[in-house]
Amino acid sequence: MNSRLQRWLRDPLFLLCLVAGLLAFVVQSGELGTADTMHRLQTTHWLWTSQPQVFPNEYPEFGLHGRDGKIYSWYGIGQSLLMLPADLVATWVSHWHMFSEYQDDPAVRSILVSYSMNILISVLTALIVFRFLRQLRFTVNEAVAGILALMFCTTHLHYTQNMQENNYILLLTLVGLSYQYEWLRSGSRRALWIGSTALGLNLLTRVTTGIDVIAAAVFLLMVVWFERVRGRDLWRRIVSYCKVAVPVYALFAVAERLYSYYRFGSLTQTYLPIFAREQRAQDPTLPANFPWSTPLHEGVLGALFKPEKSIFLFDPLIVLALVLIVMLWRRLDGVVRAYVVSSLLLLTGYLTFYARYTYWAGDFAWGDRYVSSAVQMVAMLAVPLLLQQRANVGRWMWTAAMVLIGVSFVVQLSSLMFWLPLEIYQMETLGHPTFVIALRFKNIVAFALGKMDAWGLNTDDMGYDQWDYVHITTWNFFPFLLRRVGAAPRWVVDTAFAIWGLALASLAAALWRLRAAMRTAS
Repeated sequence: MNSRLQRWLRDPLFLLCLVAGLLAFVVQSGELGTADTMHRLQTTHWLWTSQPQVFPNEYPEFGLHGRDGKIYSWYGIGQSLLMLPADLVATWVSHWHMFSEYQDDPAVRSILVSYSMNILISVLTALIVFRFLRQLRFTVNEAVAGILALMFCTTHLHYTQNMQENNYILLLTLVGLSYQYEWLRSGSRRALWIGSTALGLNLLTRVTTGIDVIAAAVFLLMVVWFERVRGRDLWRRIVSYCKVAVPVYALFAVAERLYSYYRFGSLTQTYLPIFAREQRAQDPTLPANFPWSTPLHEGVLGALFKPEKSIFLFDPLIVLALVLIVMLWRRLDGVVRAYVVSSLLLLTGYLTFYARYTYWAGDFAWGDRYVSSAVQMVAMLAVPLLLQQRANVGRWMWTAAMVLIGVSFVVQLSSLMFWLPLEIYQMETLGHPTFVIALRFKNIVAFALGKMDAWGLNTDDMGYDQWDYVHITTWNFFPFLLRRVGAAPRWVVDTAFAIWGLALASLAAALWRLRAAMRTAS
């Protein structure tokens, strides 16, 4: 047994999964992160209990009138299905006698769901990204370094703490790419079925992931195109692909439409016409083209350069990836070129689709959440390319890259420190535009020094309720939030801090062992 454990502790992939799991554990706040995920968890509860999808008191802020005059959630059901096993267990545990007197936030149910789901998605993402980067012909060390960069130096880290749909969408898209690429190389229909099912599941999560389906097909097409496959052989592969993928996609598309019909009585329309009608009834001043009222150029340029949402500020690693792609294009392998083309098209597709949406930046979110998964898919190439092509980038570029990677890590670490609405509330008094990243660093320093009031960052009297106030006035990690709420016994809070400290130490030790294993592998 000891020899087996020693082998595991020398295995980079095992250590990588351990790091991914521990990282997800230590960054949790015990909350689901946003109201969106709380509503999706309520839909999960609706699936197996008698509770409604939306409680009457939540309307009109959330929910739409659907069939029989009932109020339904407007979200897809994908993430709600994902959380179903965890919700079953968490609800059962929350009714144990030992928790009968604890009814405050963070609730036992949300604690168990957020911890279990985020750890699971983090570990599975590490596995599939490793698999895919190896398929792109990066070495073990390059792949491991790329995964660490994805998890520590992109907004993937923020969405590991705040459980929006983003990381789940990224996971399914990468599963789709990896297994469909395996089919292209081996002809395995099983691999094509797995990849297509993953991409189909995405359609249940967010309908716009149809763009991911297109990007996966473009990736395969670009691979064979760069390999100069033409004519009858190309057509044969396209037909073979469609025979498996199209029926799978159609099945999930029909399931998504049936769910829409169940709620809103339409097989052809989304919830948006109902949303627009009910919003205009509440606010007649809304434009006639609501919710597509943003000029195209404003939405695109906002996502690229607006200091409150810019992808280059919230995901600086994409800058390094783009520079390396331009510098090294002629040196890149054909399959890497194919991935670059498809991932950039995916990012462009999301940017242009959401550009005219009234809430193009994702409303209450850290950065532009609608495009963050696509940004991460481009950014995750930065470190593997840097290591693979180190001899060709020059010393100045290597130094600049190290600085940019360090900046990316600090930016993502800062995103965890407070609950994300803090700066959004502050901007109501500070005005727009606001350099949110700089404001976050200022908040961190001010809070640590007890200078929030003195530096004009007072969060009092901003129109939010007491629940919000408690959450934005403490470090956004579970032991701190548990202590701030003040409902749990002191020994529980102390135990939470002890476990959290042990997990941090274990994460540091796992990273150290991974570093040693990578050196041995090289």
